Amino acid sequence: MSADPGSVRYPAPSGYLAARLPVAALASGSVGALASAVNRLLVSRGHDPHTWLLDPERVAASFTADRMMRIGGEPVDGFAPMSGFFAAADGWVRTHANYPHHRMRLLTALDLPDDADPGTLSTRIGELTASDVEDLCAEAGAVAARVRTEPEWAAHPQAVAAAAGPLVSMTPTGEYAGPELSAADPAHPLAGLRVLDLTRVLAGPVAARALALLGAQVLRVDPPQLHEIDWQHRDTGQGKRSTLLDLTVADDLDTLRGLVATADVIVTGYRPGSLDRFDITRDAPGRVRATVGAWSGSGPWAGRRGFDSIVQAASGIALIEGGDRPGTLPAQALDHATGYLLAAGVVDAVTRRGHDGLGRDVSVSLARTAHTLLALPGRAAAPPEPLAPGPATTVTHGAVTTARPALPGYAEYPFPAHDWGADAPHWV
Repeated sequence: MSADPGSVRYPAPSGYLAARLPVAALASGSVGALASAVNRLLVSRGHDPHTWLLDPERVAASFTADRMMRIGGEPVDGFAPMSGFFAAADGWVRTHANYPHHRMRLLTALDLPDDADPGTLSTRIGELTASDVEDLCAEAGAVAARVRTEPEWAAHPQAVAAAAGPLVSMTPTGEYAGPELSAADPAHPLAGLRVLDLTRVLAGPVAARALALLGAQVLRVDPPQLHEIDWQHRDTGQGKRSTLLDLTVADDLDTLRGLVATADVIVTGYRPGSLDRFDITRDAPGRVRATVGAWSGSGPWAGRRGFDSIVQAASGIALIEGGDRPGTLPAQALDHATGYLLAAGVVDAVTRRGHDGLGRDVSVSLARTAHTLLALPGRAAAPPEPLAPGPATTVTHGAVTTARPALPGYAEYPFPAHDWGADAPHWV
């Protein structure tokens, strides 16, 4: 995550994002990686690079957007009642059930009735070992992980697989026949770029939102039967258009294939393999195909579902940050950092395509970002409570207050999030 000398200036240590692990360094490094990638694009098009001065308060506000957000003046709930830490017979597990279908899968995996409450769930988990809960959930497509120590995770085959690859993986693919960007406006160097956003929670949407900030036209596509959580859409949907397509309907599938054929960048963030049956991205020669996953593209867990909180639990981060019980980072930092790293990879892929005419596959994973965080120097034995960013780091449109962009020089995103699914499925 090193930057070009003199082009990105990193902040001095501050109390924002304070934790035992160097979360602030990860956050600034990932935002700085995007800033450096933008400079490489600008230089490749004959522009002078920017000098970026990262603001630790703005970075922290962006990374803690769920805590900064207000809808109608009220805070939002970041996690559902069945998402959290539960004591198993021999340790702890972390569950994720923010979406209704994940909640139902969790109850099915643990042989609980549909109307079970968190207390019933807690009792049931207490009857099982943490590994049993993890395995049962994986088999049922539910989302849960055993809380591991850092050494336990380091020895796990999935941790070994995630650590083996680069932080941002990039592989050349076919020749690109589309138009190249002119980057006429250094403040919006991605103007003219068409980005198809097929992602959910949170790293992929953060990456596509960053591309929109830089001028790209971003169209987010969701299935109508899986409604996005409103506050997440209001936050990560800024600067994007939002449309709905049901890929089990032939006309909608054809529409999506047409969008893929005319996109410059395709960002996917669903469980690996979940879109393969629709065969929508394979016939996209020369496109930049960007993917984000939980566990990395190889290893025994490569196809498993996962979220920031689950990776924190499995990788040892939760126990490092906890006391008598597991704890959490002061932000969903794996998600946000991974999103900025993916955006940086996309910008670099666009730059390289301008040189050699080749598309590229760009991939990142939360587990690989977690490996980087755990390897960074600067752990604190007894960190202070993290400072809360102030109101100057937010912007309000109507009833919705959101964090300002982490990237300096931008007061806000191009426009507030449109209502979910409110836009037609075509490019403007």
